[in-house]
Amino acid sequence: MSKLFGTTKKGEEVHVYTLENSKGMKAEILDFGAIVKNLYVPDGRGGLRDVVLGFDDLKSYEENPSFFGAVIAPSANRIGKATFTIDGIEYHVDKNSGPDNLHSHYDFATHKRVWKAEEKDNSLTLSIELADMDMGFPGNKVFTVTYVLTEDNALELHYTAKSDKNTIINPTNHSYFNLSGHKSGKILDHELKLNASRFSVVVEGAIPTGELRAVEGTVMDFTKGRIVGQNINDDYEQLLLTQGYDHNFVIDKYDGTLREAAVVTDKASGGVMTVYTDLPGIQFYAGNCIAPQDGKEGARYGVRDALCLETQFFPDSVNHKNFPSCIFGPGKDYKSTTIYSFKY
Repeated sequence: MSKLFGTTKKGEEVHVYTLENSKGMKAEILDFGAIVKNLYVPDGRGGLRDVVLGFDDLKSYEENPSFFGAVIAPSANRIGKATFTIDGIEYHVDKNSGPDNLHSHYDFATHKRVWKAEEKDNSLTLSIELADMDMGFPGNKVFTVTYVLTEDNALELHYTAKSDKNTIINPTNHSYFNLSGHKSGKILDHELKLNASRFSVVVEGAIPTGELRAVEGTVMDFTKGRIVGQNINDDYEQLLLTQGYDHNFVIDKYDGTLREAAVVTDKASGGVMTVYTDLPGIQFYAGNCIAPQDGKEGARYGVRDALCLETQFFPDSVNHKNFPSCIFGPGKDYKSTTIYSFKY
């Protein structure tokens, strides 16, 4: 089911598509940016909680400085010095985060383009084509993401991508979650468990050094569960560099198969979100830099009002031979699945 949501500054129509299961869970998804606009989850008390941050109008999504809900491609996260080399050719992409690249491009990446939509029973497939050297990335590329809403209250994201040249393929979804509801304020009391014994050490600009450090004995250890706000303001170099948690965590026992990566628990609401992925990394971002802004339903969003768990290849993988490769091309297509599962 779809309806008109608005018209872009370029005059393109944008629609919102609704997926709903028999339990009452409902996902509303835009063909602009493949954005998860609303995610209503049954709260076990006869009500629904919208657990993602977002906007009520298209104009705000055309700005969207925090990338609320969007699928980012071709390259999520960071590329050091906005430069990389593939097959002996050096490529330069947009310097939009100091000297580095973040999320491909602020204005022209897939989070600010209209995707082609195809509806099926309780699923929505969105696709987009990116031409060779679009935003500086080689290869004529086709990306798809299929959203599936299951009967056990999970939102599945199935990605595919093809390119006629070797290139970076590293999409992610940038939804911001608050299990108490998008208008509920800080997520510092949420508990996070990560099945990750190592994380990517960064320098200024959150660019990885290449070191994968053990979390044991540090404030980065979420292996047994940790309250998000417990140590977020500690005098620990890695937190000071990123104003709190904003790091890639290395998923344990990665072998390319689907496995549990993270569990978020909110005791206030009784909500639990479990994240599954077949990718090697997950970026935990505690919303440290959410600019004060007006959101849905009169909400006022700010710093640490939600958290992100972005499944991915490691940031700047293309420039680190010891990181899993995010290079795909002829004869090597990209395919991955991420699942956000909820219960209250």
